[in-house]
Order: sequence, then structure tokens, then C-alpha cells
Amino acid sequence: MNTSLLVSKTAPISSTESGSYPALIFLHGRGTDENDLLELAEYLDPRLLIAGVRAPYTFSYGGYTWFDLDDNGTVDIDQVIKSRDSFLDWFEYFKNQNPVDPKRIFLFGFSMGAMMSLALSLSYPRLFKGVIAHSGLLLQNERLCYKWDDLKGLSFLIAHGSNDPIVPVEFGRETFNQLKKKDIDVIYKEYPIQHSISDRSIFDISAWLKKQI
Repeated sequence: MNTSLLVSKTAPISSTESGSYPALIFLHGRGTDENDLLELAEYLDPRLLIAGVRAPYTFSYGGYTWFDLDDNGTVDIDQVIKSRDSFLDWFEYFKNQNPVDPKRIFLFGFSMGAMMSLALSLSYPRLFKGVIAHSGLLLQNERLCYKWDDLKGLSFLIAHGSNDPIVPVEFGRETFNQLKKKDIDVIYKEYPIQHSISDRSIFDISAWLKKQI
């Protein structure tokens, strides 16, 4: 792979079907890497071509991050935009190197990865079929240039733990309400968990993906 591109890892394809595949791209949370969410692949539709992508910045406590936060929770928007652009460069390479159906590409982000998934899809809605944003929030900045009037055909599943101490559940509810106002296909699921993915949430995510595919 071109060393200028983000590091990624693709799960083995378990489907025996030929032709192009629906694709799912994992965006991990802060302090982990491209391997973090790939273990979920076994619970998801076997037709999916699944890849995990590593965030471009090293995190001081280990792993990688999509952007920095200061002690007050202020987001480094320059890093968000650079991460978004780096992802898009990788994304074009990924589509060219794999038998992907461009009309069935999904993002699955957890925590900071959920924030990036929302930012990517709202800025470039025609690139994706659907977005799973688990335990995240909607980043707000005019420089992200969200295309609120161009979201037709894009579906969202917002999932959050009601006991989340890292990203409080109010952020998940607010994200859902903002998307719902745009009269688009959005579902909200809440679980009695903390900052994590549960058996129940991955079951619901799997069912949602099968319906979308």
C-alpha cells in the first residue's frame, strides 16, 4: 500500500458469492487502532467486505486518534479536516483495490470514530449508503460543510449506552434529534451499558445492516 495512505486491515471475505460486495468500514475510537473493531466481523452479514482503518495521529497514552481534544473538550478542527481528507484518499484506494459495490458502502464508528463517521457522511453523503454511529456525538463546525439538503438515500443508526461516563447519552439523543429534523432515515437505540458495544447492540446493528444490504 502507498505509505502516504492510512494504514488499514481487511477481514477475510466469508461469502462465496462472486461479483461486487457491500462494504463496511470500521473507524475506531481514541487510543486503539485498525484491529480494534474487526473482531465484530464474525457477528455481521457474511456478504460484507469489512475493513478497519487506523487514525492518522498517535495518541500520547498509546494507540491512535483522529483528532486532539483539550482539557475542556475543545476539538482540534484542523485535525478533524485533515483526518477526513486522509480517509477520503484511502477510501478511493480501497474502492479501486477491492470488489466493492459503490452503492452499498457503510461506515461503522465507535466513540471518536463515530464522530468521524458522522462528519464524513454529512460532508460527503453520496459516497455512503449508511452510517452506524455508536457512543459518539455530532461535531459542530461550519468548516465541515455538512450537506444537510443532500442526504436523501443515506441511512443512520445511532446507538448509545445510557450509562456512558465518557460521552454522555445526551449527546447520542441530541445527534438523533438533529438528524430526525431533516426527515431522513434514522434510528436511535439506547442500551443499559457504559462506553462500550454490547451483545444486544451488535445484534441490532447486524439486523440493521442486513436490511440495508
